Amino acid sequence: MKILFISSEVAPFSKTGGLGDVAGALPAALASLGHDVKVVTPRYRGLRDAARLTPTGQSLVVRFPSGEASGPILSARLSDNLEVLFLENAFFYGNRDGLYGDGAGEFGDNPRRFAYLSVGALQAAQRLGFVPDIVHANDWQTGLVPVALQRAFRATALGRAKSVFTIHNLAYQGQFPKDTMGDLGLPWDLFTAEGGLEFYDAVNFLKGGLVFSDALTTVSPTYAREIQTAEQGYGLDGLLRRRAHRLHGILNGIDAHEWDPQTDSFLPARYGPRSLEGKAVCKRDLLARFGLPPGDAPVFAIVSRLAWQKGMDLLLDVLPTALQADIRFVGVGSGERHLEEGLAALQARFPEQVSIRVGFDPGLSHQVEAGADFFLMPSRYEPCGLNQMYSLRYGTVPIVRATGGLADTVEGGLDGNGILFEAFHPAALLGAIRRALALYADAPRLDEFRRRGMDKDFSWTVSARRYESLFRELLAE
Repeated sequence: MKILFISSEVAPFSKTGGLGDVAGALPAALASLGHDVKVVTPRYRGLRDAARLTPTGQSLVVRFPSGEASGPILSARLSDNLEVLFLENAFFYGNRDGLYGDGAGEFGDNPRRFAYLSVGALQAAQRLGFVPDIVHANDWQTGLVPVALQRAFRATALGRAKSVFTIHNLAYQGQFPKDTMGDLGLPWDLFTAEGGLEFYDAVNFLKGGLVFSDALTTVSPTYAREIQTAEQGYGLDGLLRRRAHRLHGILNGIDAHEWDPQTDSFLPARYGPRSLEGKAVCKRDLLARFGLPPGDAPVFAIVSRLAWQKGMDLLLDVLPTALQADIRFVGVGSGERHLEEGLAALQARFPEQVSIRVGFDPGLSHQVEAGADFFLMPSRYEPCGLNQMYSLRYGTVPIVRATGGLADTVEGGLDGNGILFEAFHPAALLGAIRRALALYADAPRLDEFRRRGMDKDFSWTVSARRYESLFRELLAE
């Protein structure tokens, strides 16, 4: 198949979160299955690996009521059948740092910036003579892609393509004032609650993707069910229930080459499911790196955005009690100031047990996954989650709330590979930590948990085959 994949961020070139990881890995996995894949993304000013970009000799023009926006199309060829195309525009992408905003907040011209991406991606395919079977858009930034495909490109060769729209996090919807319709030149017949872009008298880009796509996907089966509820539907649950027959939950994968304790260059010792001795070396190294005293006490860890979604406030409620036992806690992350301050206060109160690193360090993240005994993810909601899969692969038992992708990847019970709790409540999390302590005291059973986790296959090939199957079903309709 020919697949046009459109995303506002693509690792390793640009990334703010999980979307960038998916947009870097899923197209590569589809290409490895033999499909012809082109990825389209903006050429941001701070783009990493910019030296790899070469001109295509083609450019595009997007017309807005106030004038035209134009720019060249650049390319990075990653393999014989995988190419990343970059849309360059000095005003929209080249004159600022940040992908979506800066310290002052979201960029005020984001509607135009991502309308340019959405229409420009389809134009780029035309300019390069690429006629896709599937157009795959991702999150609100590309919500206008299926709209444009049905309205502006219907009579073109691209109009025969089937559209797929993936929801990575429903909470982020791209809502803008009503006058955005006129600013972008969108037909006013699209400003309707039923079958259009209107959402409480505002324009909702993500809703455009939900309404106009041939198929919808999200990043785990459980999250696909959860977003059809009022609690996690963020006002769009009714629409998602109506389109439930078109909604598919496909679990994200992980990069099984980057995240492999048997070959990981960041680790002081390598290990695998049949030879766990190196994990003890990694634990000793981790304690030293974080300035904590050596010993056999269990090490609990986080690597996380410090955010409300991630349940870090719940963790701060519980840790003072949990630390009354002989445990260690290490953390890597940054985010909301009050959560950073809360972790700093915890470290000051328990200096021999707690050590925090504010910021993001890829090497340290690998070392935490390898050296910890337990990994904490008490999320309020979690569309997919990646760290629990990294933890399982590294023989670090995840302690997770049973929501979204966490519930789909971590198996509880006596014969499981992790520890789950249901209620978002301090007593539930504390009970899970106490179960972890009981597991830690039973070394043979702990090793069994570790090996079961390490034997799971979370590679992108598994996920790519699910997408491949969905694409074929669409083309057969």
